[in-house]
Amino acid sequence: MSLKRKAAAIGIGELKPMKEASPDVTALGLMAKVAAEAIADAGLEKRDIDGFLVGVPFADPGFIYPASACEVLGINARMLNQVDIGGASPAGMIWRAAAAIDAGMCSAVLCIVADLNRAGDQRPPTISVQREFEAPYGNIGANCGYAMIAHRHMFEYGTKPEQMAKVAVDQRKNALKNPLATFNDKPLTIADVLGSRMIVDPLHLFEIVSPASGGAAVVVASPEVAKRAKHPPVWLLGAGEYSNHSTITYAPSLTDSPIKPAAEAAFKMAGLAPKDMDFVEPYDCYTITVIVTLEDAGFCKKGQGGAFVWEHDLSWAGDFPCNTHGGQLSFGQPGLGGGMSHVTEAIRQLMGRGDARQVKNAKLAYVNGNGGIMSEQVSLVLERAS
Repeated sequence: MSLKRKAAAIGIGELKPMKEASPDVTALGLMAKVAAEAIADAGLEKRDIDGFLVGVPFADPGFIYPASACEVLGINARMLNQVDIGGASPAGMIWRAAAAIDAGMCSAVLCIVADLNRAGDQRPPTISVQREFEAPYGNIGANCGYAMIAHRHMFEYGTKPEQMAKVAVDQRKNALKNPLATFNDKPLTIADVLGSRMIVDPLHLFEIVSPASGGAAVVVASPEVAKRAKHPPVWLLGAGEYSNHSTITYAPSLTDSPIKPAAEAAFKMAGLAPKDMDFVEPYDCYTITVIVTLEDAGFCKKGQGGAFVWEHDLSWAGDFPCNTHGGQLSFGQPGLGGGMSHVTEAIRQLMGRGDARQVKNAKLAYVNGNGGIMSEQVSLVLERAS
């Protein structure tokens, strides 16, 4: 099966992450805003949307969520579902939308995520394995798992704290050009990153995403609908998905991730290689996540990710543009909307709408979504309309 050029992203909507949302703001209210923005950006009307994929927000969970959200938004869908693979959900929505379109189920799919970050929203583990066999022993939350990955990577390959810090520094350069980014007021230095508070050794405060409230949406359409879009369509060329564990305790390896088979599948479907990409948008909940992603996706050899990011300029104007919106480290992480920011930024750049941070001659992009603690992985290869 191939989804190569079977569907295209034609519209995006995205909110500036909010550190403090007013009490009257709801997740569905945020969805309504980004839905209207994305549909208008695509040059469509609400009645044109006949497919709906949604991520269930932590702040407003519930059963039969897709139908309930469609009811509120006034959308009549021929295909609707929720995508629940953590931070990989937004990237996973794109190929699922393309597959539904290719199957003839629908012609224009709204892929949407939004969430609130308020005190008390964080919940204890609900899956029995985590609740019974991990949480009581201190393996709680993502910080612990990613710190384990970083420690092991440093031990196996000699990765240095300065190399990990440079990821945050270069991505902040991109955020300074992004008016939607949470942290776009001043640059970072490696000394700033390594001097920030240690959260879980070896990860410092500026190496970890900052939770926020917000949302984003993408309209994926058939070739016929894409012909009448307002902006140049961005075609899906390849997609891959893979998972071999949920909790970090059961990961086959701390340093070899499921990104490798997901990326290989995406590049195979696209008929392209990592060297063909003009820029990359890898999920970056932590600095080590970027390094492992670049290795396992094939942009450098295993164990050389630290040296790779140190030797290359990851800014939008550099020789290896990476997370040109600032990444979640500087853009912010509004729930699943943080993962969607990588997708929307790739689409924005390929449409030539990057403004002050536009990558020169951007035609091909690699996007990776990461769920859990390096567990669920989705890779996409996207192309600007020729």
